[in-house]
Amino acid sequence: QLQASGGGLVQAGGSLRLSCAASGRSFSSYTTAWFRQGLGKEREFVAYDHWSGDTDYADSVKGRFTISRERAKNTAYLQMDSLRPEDTALYFCAAQCIGRDCRRPNAYGYWGQGTLVTVSS
Repeated sequence: QLQASGGGLVQAGGSLRLSCAASGRSFSSYTTAWFRQGLGKEREFVAYDHWSGDTDYADSVKGRFTISRERAKNTAYLQMDSLRPEDTALYFCAAQCIGRDCRRPNAYGYWGQGTLVTVSS
């Protein structure tokens, strides 16, 4: 089970850190990821932290967002800096990528509930 938290309302240019706490089993050997879904839009890839240590980011967040994990706490994070109004969305964490393309939502076996991020201009 994954539990996402940390969303909120922030002004443009501000920062938020999202957390994704896993329970029930260790997720340390899984790829973890963040996706987001804006109102009326499809769920889109934000970032993943591959179990091998590689990370990947959507072009729209590269240089502003940082994905990480703390294995001892079985928790993944998404540090979001220089936030923009277009970052407003419901953010979801996911784990256990199956297959090679870890940018696809359908590749993930575990999902947390969304946490809402609203960026005001």
